[in-house]
Amino acid sequence: MKLSTRTRYGIRAILELAANYGQGPLQIKIIARHQEISIKYLEQLMAILKTGGFVRSMRGSKGGYLLAKAPNKIKISEVFIALEGQIVTVDCIQDENYCERGIDCTTRQLWFDVQNAIMKVLESSTLQDLIDRAKDKKAMFYQI
Repeated sequence: MKLSTRTRYGIRAILELAANYGQGPLQIKIIARHQEISIKYLEQLMAILKTGGFVRSMRGSKGGYLLAKAPNKIKISEVFIALEGQIVTVDCIQDENYCERGIDCTTRQLWFDVQNAIMKVLESSTLQDLIDRAKDKKAMFYQI
């Protein structure tokens, strides 16, 4: 499974907002510069994140984007699904009749387990967890 650019960049952008939580809105040009994402593409990502209820925008000269709730209240799985959609390792997981082997397929269960393992990792982490992890490594959040 390969993650889309939308998901990778979207998580980096929201992580920057999380790292600045409580310090006021961040202008999109600042986030774009730190994350090396074009402003136009970042605007699209922010629209998705705003629709998902993860960020909100403020207008005006001191406006920008900020998290809609605390970083410890936003699971990575929620952001991931908003950006990427549901994880589907193989089509037969959603529809056992996808192929004639669906019901009795040995590997179908393996791909189901892989899918569940990925979701378990994403569900067990919040934005705050990633910020704390970066601090523990003395890394900057935008290098994640």
